[in-house]
Parts: sequence; structure tokens; C-alpha cells
Amino acid sequence: MSEFLDKLQGYADLIDEELEKLLPPRDNYQKVLYDAMRYSLLGGGKRVRPVLLLVSAELFGLDKETVMPFALALEMIHTYSLIHDDLPAMDNDDYRRGRLSCHRRFDEATAILAGDALLTYAFEVAGEGVAALTAKAFAKWDGEAVAAYQKILPLLAKRSGTEGMVGGQIIDLKAENNTIDEYEHDALCRMKTGCLITVPAEIAVLCAQKSGTEEGRLLTEYARAIGLAFQIKDDILDVEGDPALLGKNTGMDEADNKTTFVTLYGIDGAKTMLSDLTMRAVDNCLILKDTPGCSAENAEFLKDLARFLLERKY
Repeated sequence: MSEFLDKLQGYADLIDEELEKLLPPRDNYQKVLYDAMRYSLLGGGKRVRPVLLLVSAELFGLDKETVMPFALALEMIHTYSLIHDDLPAMDNDDYRRGRLSCHRRFDEATAILAGDALLTYAFEVAGEGVAALTAKAFAKWDGEAVAAYQKILPLLAKRSGTEGMVGGQIIDLKAENNTIDEYEHDALCRMKTGCLITVPAEIAVLCAQKSGTEEGRLLTEYARAIGLAFQIKDDILDVEGDPALLGKNTGMDEADNKTTFVTLYGIDGAKTMLSDLTMRAVDNCLILKDTPGCSAENAEFLKDLARFLLERKY
């Protein structure tokens, strides 16, 4: 596992370097906005979503540079969602990643605008990435590649918007002080958390032109499994986690009277579901490892990533 952790840190460090280049300090009329964006974007984090995209691309023989714009866009979208999620009108969290949340470090209005700016900048960066790939494909008269690349932005918008993360958030808000059944809760988690963990795999499949292939299906199903597992683990950590390691308060779900995997199935039931989903993801990686045209090394990394997310303490 130490070798895996070193590689994971290497990917995360690369993402951090690219984010720093993308959003350097500014000394202009909008300085406070850039400061708030940088504070939240560069304030640590596991970088699971962009790392998953880079590794998935490499699994299919692509280089990191091909998908880097989309990896950076994903992290900006994720960060914007955290900024807004922490606001008093949402989850009202004072801490994020071991320090004051954006609205506490700055103010609510600045936090809202920082989130807005990260979201719009994410689509600017992703749009430039699509344009670059499309230009190369046109130069080669590769119509199939052009068609695949043109699906990236609509997919990213769908997974981030009302049919994805934002849609899940409104269900989550509705669930406060209200009981929802397991079906609505499952939809909530697959949308709010799962969509932004599944879409890295989906983008890699598009970029590698693997849509409709068995390996494309296996990777996408892997991502869906770890996406739901990620939310289950978050629910468990809110009950059993160490606030010092998590970098935020625990017990917030109970305080808000939220329906979670723990309230629906009990702590042991939630842990069983977490283990089952992880094993499903691992099984897919074992198949991918032996699939011609797929990188065994990257399939192994994805397998270790699933286990890391199962065992994480933060």
C-alpha cells in the first residue's frame, strides 16, 4: 500500500501544480475573489476525481496531457460545490479540510461568488480542452473522435447540474428533518456524490473512444460503485470519524436529522454495503487488468484506490 500511496500523492501533487498555474495570485480589482477561489481550491483535499480521470485515461493508453483540462475542471467544479455546501443556507459548516470554510474566512457574498467563478472557469478550461482535441482530430480527418469529444461538455454539465450533483443537493436539503425512503436516498447519493466520481471514467471512455466496449463498461461500473461507496464511507465517518483527521465537525447528519445509510441500515449494515461495493469495484479491476489494450499497472492502481477509499480515515 505504501507504493500506492506514493503514486497517489504523485498524481495529487501534479494536479496541485497544474491548478496553481491555472489560478495564480492576482493583484487587481477582483483580488479578493481570486484569493477566495485560491483559498478553497488550493487548500488540500484528496483530489480523487481528477486522479481518477488521469489514471483512467492511462488505463486506455492515453497520456495525462490529453485529459488534464478536464481533470482540472472537475476539481474546480467539486470545490465550488464544497464552498456552496458549507454556506449557512446549506449545511452551515464552519470548517473544511482542517481550516475555516470559505464563507467564514471571507464572507458569504464572496464565497458565493468564488463558487460561481470556479464553476464558470471550469467550463472555460474544459471548453478549451475540447477545442484542442477537436482541432487535432479534424487535422486527421477523424470524425469518430470529433463526435466523441463533442459529448464531453454536455456530459460534464449533466453530471454537475440538475440531473446530477445539484439535483442531489436539493434532495439532500429536502431530506433535512424529513424522512425519505431508501429509493429516494439512493438517488440522492448517486446524484450528489456519485455523479462527479463517475464522470471522470466516462470522460476517459469518450477520449479513448471506448464507448460501447466491455472495458468501457467495466470502468464506468467501477466508478459508479466507488462513487456510492464514497458516500457510504462519509456517512460512517460522520458517526465514527475523528474530527481532527476529517478536518471538520462530526455528528452533523444527526444534528440536521438527515437520512443517511447509517440511519437507514444501521452502522453494521452500512459497512456491509460499503464492503460489497468495494469488492464489486475490485472485481472489475481484476478483469480490466487482464484485458488486452488496458494497462495492468493502472488497473492495479484503480483496485488499490477502491481499497484506499474503503479504509480511509478522512
